[in-house]
This record gives sequence, structure tokens and C-alpha cells, in this order.
Amino acid sequence: MDKIVDKRFKILKTIIIIIFIYIIIKLYSLMIMKQKYYKEVLSSLVIEYVDGSVAPRGRIYDRNYNLLVDNKPLYVISYKKKKGITFKEEKALAYEIINYLELPYHKLSLRQIKDYYILDQSDNIKKKLTKEEIKKYQNHLLSAEEFYTLKLDRITEEDLMIYDDHDKKAIYLYCLMNNGYYYEDHIIKDKNVSDSEYAYIAEQNHLLNGFKTMISWEREYLYGNTLRSLLGSIGSIQEEEVDMYLAKGYELNDIVGTSYIEKTYEDTLKGQKEVYKVQDNNLILYKEGKRGKDLVLTIDINLQIAIESILEEEILKAKREPNTDYYNRSYVIISEPETGAILAISGKQILNSGANYKFIDYTTGLLTNPVVPGSIVKGASMLVGYQTGVLQIGDVKKDECIKILATPKKCSWKTLGNLNDLQALAMSSNVYQFKIAMDVGGANYVYNGPLKINIEAFNIYRKLFNQFGLGVETGFELGKESVGYIGNKTDAGFLLDFSMGQYDSYTAMQISQYINTIASDGNRYKPYIIKAIHQASDNNEIGPLFKTKEKELLNIVDANPLYLERIKAGFRLVMTNGLGNSYINPSYQPAGKTGTSETFIDTNNDNIIDTETLTNAFIGYAPYDNPKMALAVISPDIRKVNSNSTYQTTVNKRITRRVSDAFFQIFK
Repeated sequence: MDKIVDKRFKILKTIIIIIFIYIIIKLYSLMIMKQKYYKEVLSSLVIEYVDGSVAPRGRIYDRNYNLLVDNKPLYVISYKKKKGITFKEEKALAYEIINYLELPYHKLSLRQIKDYYILDQSDNIKKKLTKEEIKKYQNHLLSAEEFYTLKLDRITEEDLMIYDDHDKKAIYLYCLMNNGYYYEDHIIKDKNVSDSEYAYIAEQNHLLNGFKTMISWEREYLYGNTLRSLLGSIGSIQEEEVDMYLAKGYELNDIVGTSYIEKTYEDTLKGQKEVYKVQDNNLILYKEGKRGKDLVLTIDINLQIAIESILEEEILKAKREPNTDYYNRSYVIISEPETGAILAISGKQILNSGANYKFIDYTTGLLTNPVVPGSIVKGASMLVGYQTGVLQIGDVKKDECIKILATPKKCSWKTLGNLNDLQALAMSSNVYQFKIAMDVGGANYVYNGPLKINIEAFNIYRKLFNQFGLGVETGFELGKESVGYIGNKTDAGFLLDFSMGQYDSYTAMQISQYINTIASDGNRYKPYIIKAIHQASDNNEIGPLFKTKEKELLNIVDANPLYLERIKAGFRLVMTNGLGNSYINPSYQPAGKTGTSETFIDTNNDNIIDTETLTNAFIGYAPYDNPKMALAVISPDIRKVNSNSTYQTTVNKRITRRVSDAFFQIFK
């Protein structure tokens, strides 16, 4: 028995020794081997880090590295509370500095004056409190907030009459000096700081005990309002985006991109703030700040300036012509068909301003405001005929009015006689498209008889139109885009309307993608405006390349290449022997398509469509055999239909001619 107990005791003793050895090893590891690591962990838990002032955002350049958006330095006067400074010392500072600093002193509130009075007249405040109230506070029967409220309530208007206007200026400055955390730089003035104000603080800061000068930044647009809306804006974080930005490490008072390029590329453009370590009531620089990355756009700023100027000149000219009461805007997009890169893009709207006119940038309307396209879609409509087998290359059809029972006649702009497919495009025959649509829909047409179709024909048309970017999102990277209006009625007459571009509506961006796809042999590319991203440099030069934007193929139109070539041949004929023969200088060897559509508008904002107008559109590319550019020009509501005047402005044609000239002058 004793041997068993002795054996167990030895085992227990051995286990205890092993445990002690393990503890000693762990303590050695913690205290000696990993001492540095755990000190760093403890430091990270105890030491507080704060961000410095705002860092400059990245710059924005055009495709040729012309600087479009920069950062303009702003004078800022700030105050950092020194450790141990007293109220009397800060009060003296405020009275000294108000003689040299202009501030919005009228913003001083009654509450701020009372807060100051409590500090400034502490003896008088004590007299306003009863011994019982003070005792309750000392015994924690009154909270600090309740006790302070008692002080505020006891201050009368008569008490505050000791402060004149000069005193109130000092009070306002004192409040700015103490707004926020003690370790932060409190912004005293960051708008309209004069040279004399800045110089005074800078030269006297060693005597002003916490006051100093700083540099902040604001956006500077070197080309004024050119491309202004798509460049975007910056501002405060919006309420609905607070959680998102806080999760990314932003502070609520940070300035962020609020629209278009500035917002879409916020993560790229934002600068990295300086980071400071709070130690002994002082801020010690922990990490240097850095400007955000730079963007290079696909835009050519010289072409952009040219088209914006042309738009304003031609719109103003048109407004002085007869029968343009409801015309007020035009759109232009110029792009590279083989990549989708946008070279220039603009929308301009003219507004009445008393006896004069003024222009606003309406470029965002190219993404959000769909228009009825008219005959420009006839290339896609023709392809539906080829693809479904109801149309063969070279087919001849007679252009004659179509009449469906109980509906008005449907005709071309004039009776065109017998036409083949190329001639139908060149002369913009509506009837040619009507006959294709009836065949696609399986109709048995009889003049002035009822017309029945297979409604699946709508899907056949739209499915192919979608492959060109019509009726679907284009994928453009900025903002939210409309997909246009998709009609929901399936009467036979609407199919005929659809085939000639008089039913569904599309945005200018969708129409631009459509002509790009035709010009690039059926390759549909995503339109884009950012060419590259560069690292920030330490000087005024562009920094090292960070990322290049590659073209993105969305789809290839599912069609026989011979049919696409036939459509391109028709578009070429439009410009040589058809309705578009003077839209673009023939020396550029263009191909394209004109379009006119009937549109209906609400002229008195009562949500009732009351006026019929005409909209003009043009799409094209050049040279036709090796396209360098594709162009879309749209001018809604150029003419009131039922008007005493039959005059129709040629504004869309003039814009097209001048814009295409501008392109080939710049891109020689």
C-alpha cells in the first residue's frame, strides 16, 4: 500500500514539475521573447491616433495630359489649445486677435454668450445658486448636465448687458477656439482669408500661443464650365450614405465626390490624410499624407471646347428662327467605334432669362432623357428582315402608303416608287420597313383591311435591337442611365411604328453605342470616359502609370457579316446619294443615317401631352472603310407640327457638319 501511495506521489510530483516548467517557459516567452510584440499590441490599444487636415484629391487630365481639374490651395487659420492654458489666457488671445481678423460675428448665439458668461463671471454664477443646489450636486443628486442647466437658466438679459459689440466679437472667437476636441486643430477661418490676416498669424504665431496658419484645398477647374457636369462635384457626405462612408473609415466632416466622375472614382481620387499620434496632449506625425491618384480621361479637351461652342452658337441661332418655340436643347457624342472611348460629349439647353437667353450644361441628359429616334434605327430594322429570312439582299419593294382598317394612312415622307434595300436606306423609306415588319409578324396585308400579326415579332425586333445597345443599359461607368421607354402595346400598327423608330425611345448614349456597333462590324463595346489611372507625383508632372483602362467587348451582334456589310453600304449611300449627302464633308468619306420622328410634349406642365413636335437625329462614322470616329447628334422638338409656319430649322444638320469638321481638324 505504501509503495502505491509513494508511486502516485512521485507521478503527481512529476506532473507538477512539468506544469511549472511549462509556465516558466511561457512566462519567458511572454516577457522576454515576445516583449516587443505585446508592447506594440498594448500601445495600439492605449495610444490614440487622429487624422490630420484634408489631403488634396487626385488631378484629372484629358487624353493628351492637359490638366482639367487641379487643387487650389486655401489659406486657413486654426487654433490648437496648448496644454495647461487657462481661460484668462485664451480670453486675452481672443481680444488681441479680433483686431486683425474678420469673422461672421453675427453668428454668435445667445447660448454661446451664456456659456462664456459662466466661465467669465464664475463668482456671480455661484451667487445665483443656492447652498442646497450646490450640495445636491456635490452629493451626486444633480447630474453635471442638470447643474449646468441651472446656471444657464439663472443668467438674465441684464447680466449679459456687460458685453458690448467688441466683447461679443471676442466671445465668438473664443467659442471657435474651443469647438471640438482639445487635441484637434480648430478651424477659425477657412474662407476668404486675406493676405494681411494670413501674414499676421504666420508672423506672430510664436506669440499667439496656439494660433497658426494652414493650407487646405478646393477644386480648381482650369477650363471653366467645359465638361463641368460629367467631371462631377464634391461636397459633404449625404445622410443616406453615412453608414457606407463610416464603414470605409471616413469621418462625417470629410469632403467626398457627390456626382459623376468625382463620385464614381472617389476611392481613386481621395487623398490620404496625415495621421498623428496623440502623446502628452500633443500631436506627433505618424504617417505622411498623400495626394489621391490622378485620372486621365478619353476626352480631347480641344474637341470638347469646340463642340460646346458649336452647340451654343447653333442653338441660339435656331431660337431666332421661326417655329422653334419648343426647341431648347441638342446633344452630341463623338467616340471611337473600335474601343467605345468617348472623345467628346455634350448637351446644351437654352433657357429664357427675361429678354435674354442663357445656357445650362445638359450633358447628363444624354444618359437620362430618352428620345424617339426616328429613321436612324432603320439599319437595325433592315437587319431583322435579313436575319429572319423575309428580306434578301437586293429585294425591291414598292413605296406606297399602307392603310390599316380604322387608322390613318402610313406613308413615307413622299412616294418613292420601287426601291431596293440600299435605296430604301438612302431615301429613308418608311414603307419598305412597314412591309418587312408585316412579313416578320406573319401578316396578310390587305389595303384598308384589318391587320393581324404574331406579337412575338416585337420580341424578335427588340432582341436584335438590344444587341446594338438599344433598349438596354450601355454599361457607361458614370451615374445612373435610363434604358429608355419600352412600349407595352402590341397592336399591329405599333409594330410598323417600331420598325421606323417611332415607338420605343432611347437615350443619346444608347444611340451612340448603336452606331458604334455598326461601324465596328457588329462589335458592341462598353462606352467609357476614363483612359488611365496614374500614381500621384511630387511635382506638376503626371505620375507613374497605375492602371490602363482596356476596351470591353459586351457582345457581338448575332448576324451574318454579309448583312452587316450591306447595311453599312446603305449608310454609305445615304451620305453620297441620299438624304444625308450634305451633313458631313464628303472628303471625310462618311457613312450615316438621318432621322426625323414625331414627338409629343406637355407644354404647360399639367401632365397632359398637348403638342406634337418633330425631333431630328443623325448618326454616322468616318471614314467608312476604316472609322476613326462615330458621331451621334440629336435635337428634340425642333418644330411644332400643327403651326401656322411650315418652316423647319436645319439646326441638327448644321451641328453635324460643324462638329465633324472640328473633329477632322483636330484629329488630322
